[in-house]
Amino acid sequence: MPADYDDNADRPWSEDPLRVAAPRRVEDTGLPFQLLVELAAKILYQRGQVKLSDLSGHMKLPLSVLDPVAGFMRTERLVEMVRRGTSNTDADIVYNLTDTGRMRATEFVHRDSYAGAAPVSYTDYTARVQTHSVTGMEVTRAHIQQAFNGIVASPTVLDQLGAAMNSGRAIFVHGPAGSGKTYLAERLNGLLRGQIAVPHALLVDDDIIPVYDPAVHDAVEDNLPPGMVFDRRAPRDQRWVRSRRPAILTGGELTMEMLDLRFDPTTRLYQAPPHLKANGGIFIIDDLGRQRCSAVELMNRWIVPMDRQVDYLTLQNGYKFAVPFDVVVVFSSNLPPESLADGSFLRRIGYKIHVGPLSPPQYEAVFRQVCNRYSIMFDSASFDWLMRRHAEEQRPLMACYPRDLLSQLRDLAVYEGRIPSLDTSGLDWAWHNYFARA
Repeated sequence: MPADYDDNADRPWSEDPLRVAAPRRVEDTGLPFQLLVELAAKILYQRGQVKLSDLSGHMKLPLSVLDPVAGFMRTERLVEMVRRGTSNTDADIVYNLTDTGRMRATEFVHRDSYAGAAPVSYTDYTARVQTHSVTGMEVTRAHIQQAFNGIVASPTVLDQLGAAMNSGRAIFVHGPAGSGKTYLAERLNGLLRGQIAVPHALLVDDDIIPVYDPAVHDAVEDNLPPGMVFDRRAPRDQRWVRSRRPAILTGGELTMEMLDLRFDPTTRLYQAPPHLKANGGIFIIDDLGRQRCSAVELMNRWIVPMDRQVDYLTLQNGYKFAVPFDVVVVFSSNLPPESLADGSFLRRIGYKIHVGPLSPPQYEAVFRQVCNRYSIMFDSASFDWLMRRHAEEQRPLMACYPRDLLSQLRDLAVYEGRIPSLDTSGLDWAWHNYFARA
C-alpha cells in the first residue's frame, strides 16, 4: 500500500496510537495471574524444556512480568529449574514441568488447549478498536483515482463507491453476472488507509479467543524514524500485531454457523468469526443469494450489527458478550436488493449501487488491456466484427467477456503451437464455445 495511505505516517513516534507500551508488571497486562500460570504450564506441556527468555518470546510478555509467574510455579512445585550448559549464568537455566505440574497442565489443556501469545483484555481490545475505527477514514476522489488506477469502470459508480466508504454504512453492489461487481468490490481494499493493532488473542470471561490470522492480517514492521531504537524500558507490547487493515471476501461457502464464535471440541480451540477478524477493515459477502443459508436468514443476522455497530457472540459455557462491529460490509449480488430483503433491512444499507454493462468505449478499453496481458496484437477490424456480433445477438457488453473470449484464443494458440493472434475466425470459434451455440 502506498506510504501516503498510512494514517499514522506523519505522526511522531511517541504519538503513534499503535505503539502500545509493554506491560512491566502482571497488573499491567489486565490479565488474571492464574491465567498466566495456566498459559505458561500449557506451553511447557507442549514444548518440554524451555528457557525463561524463550517463554517470554512465546507468550509475548517481558521477563519482568514472567518472573513472578515462574517464581509462583516453582513455589507450588509445578516446575523445576535445570541448568543446561557450562556458563553458570541464568542463560543456562531451563524450566521443566514436574509430575504435579504435568498433571495440572493436562487439566488446563483439556479445558482449553490454547498455548500461544498471552491475550489482551476485552476492555483493552474494545478501546483499541475505537482508536483506529474504520469509520474515521476519509475517502476522496484522489484516493479513488489512485486505488482504481488503470481500472475501466463507470465514473458514476466510482463516485458512489467513494462516497459510500465515507458513510460507515453497508454497501449493496448489484447487477448482472459478469459486470465486474466482485472485482470492483475487491478493489475497495485499496481505499483502506492506515494500519491497525490486532491482538494475537482476546480474553473474555477466562476464555481465550485467537484473533490474529496471518491469512487475513498483513503484518507490517514498526516504522521507526532513522537511527531510532525502541526504548527498552517501555518496548512495544508484543501481544499486538501491527497490521494493514484487513479485507475479507466470502462467497457461497458462507454459512450461518461461520458467523458465530465456534469452539472445536477436538482441538479445544475457539475459531473467531470472519467479521471479528475483519474489524477495522472491510468484509465482502460475494454472490449474495447463493449461500447455503437463505439470504433472508443472512440479512436478519446482520440487522443488529449494522444498526448498532456491535455484535453479540456466545462462549461455549453460554456466556454472551458484545464485540465491536467496526466493519464496512459490502454485499454483492446478481439479484436486485428488493428480492433479497425487506424494507426494514434495506433501510440499513446506506448505498445500493448498480453495476451494469460497459459502454462501447469502455468495452474496447478493457479488450485492449486483455490483449496486452495475453500478448495478442489488437486488430481494429476484428474488434469491429465482435461489436457487430454483440449487436446482432443483443448481448450486453459485460466486463468479463474480453478476458473469457481472448483466453480461448490464447488456449487454442498454445494447442496449435503458434503465437496467439486476433482474427474473426478465432473470435467466431471462441464465441460459439463461450455462448454454447450449436
